[in-house]
Amino acid sequence: MKRLTSPAPEEIRASRVAAGLSQTAAGSLVHTTCRTWQQWEAGDRKMHPAFWELFEIKRKKVNI
Repeated sequence: MKRLTSPAPEEIRASRVAAGLSQTAAGSLVHTTCRTWQQWEAGDRKMHPAFWELFEIKRKKVNI
């Protein structure tokens, strides 16, 4: 099984923007706050791979 790694801040932002989501909406998809999402995009905190995987699954599921 492939081990997931934390996505780069640029990757987080690009995925959110491509989905047409605000930081608040993206955070809501993974049950976190807008501030936490902002910190992930700014590179102030690393996003745990589980949050990234959940975001990508939900983003694709809702066809965003």
